[in-house]
Amino acid sequence: MSVTRTVICSGWMTPDAAPSPHSLATASGLLLGTLAAAMLIGALVGWALGSAGIGLLVGALLGIPLGVLVVYQVYGRSPRT
Repeated sequence: MSVTRTVICSGWMTPDAAPSPHSLATASGLLLGTLAAAMLIGALVGWALGSAGIGLLVGALLGIPLGVLVVYQVYGRSPRT
């Protein structure tokens, strides 16, 4: 019993913890979510002004750098390993 506990529960058998809780899926979700929100807001503003298509295009053009900024803000605060 002592040998089994020593070998199975030893430190070298325990997997290392992930260095960051963030993953590629999290970054992709943030990027796409921000882009979609900017496009939706752009389309709604464009619709209110008479051209939803132009608003959607402007929202997409503004949403790309906004999405990159959001991902940078989230990952910039994570501790470095």
